[in-house]
Amino acid sequence: MKSMTTKNRFVSNILTMTHRNLLKTMHNPDSLSDVVIEPVIFTLLFGYLFGGVIAGSVQAYLPMLVSGILVQSILNAASGSGQQLREDINAGVFDRFKTLPISPIAPLAGQLVGDILRLLLSGVVALITTFLMGWRPTADLPMLAAALLLAIFIGWATSWIFVLVGLMAKNAELIGSLSMIIILVMTFLSNAFIPVKTLPKVIQAIVKINPVSLTITAIRTILSTGNWGSNATLVLISGGVIILIFMPLTVLVYQRRD
Repeated sequence: MKSMTTKNRFVSNILTMTHRNLLKTMHNPDSLSDVVIEPVIFTLLFGYLFGGVIAGSVQAYLPMLVSGILVQSILNAASGSGQQLREDINAGVFDRFKTLPISPIAPLAGQLVGDILRLLLSGVVALITTFLMGWRPTADLPMLAAALLLAIFIGWATSWIFVLVGLMAKNAELIGSLSMIIILVMTFLSNAFIPVKTLPKVIQAIVKINPVSLTITAIRTILSTGNWGSNATLVLISGGVIILIFMPLTVLVYQRRD
């Protein structure tokens, strides 16, 4: 009974911190720019600028664009996790949490649970934008949801890496800038927006070993065929491995921080 009470209290602490994280986001609309505004801007930009050049028309380009923009949008949202955590730490918020009768790990867990909703919102915005531009999924609704959830899963796994960086680095702005640059480089050096065969051989080699390319290929297969595919399973396994490595490492660094 005591063990169950402790577990219930732990879950309650996490939910409270998740609620706090969501309230913070709602009261700071600027923090939603990478979640809501960027997916719309990038979708419109790539669709109308590159659609005619790459596929002959925007309509023909959208089936290729949607998977790339979905993954990019969610990874962009995930990259902000480390900066947000460091901003709270630098502001002394986590020091105040230490004085409260809550689980020491609850503030960290609450942020990462709250991040799932941010990733979901980012993915939904990306899909709605492409839909309004004329894209229609070949996959049925369950497989469309599966593609979205797979992208969210790999984004959430990546969040643990950025949170670890946020714990180890001290400058929130630097963390945010570097995180964005990393995501942009990895996305552009992938099969997100341009057919791989049109790239120079050296770049093609980089694209093929880029893990972002694997994720986009998996999502693209689901959306275009309605089938799960082996690549989706590989992405699922890869995300699980990232979590198994970086979750305990992040918790360890968090518990040992000054």
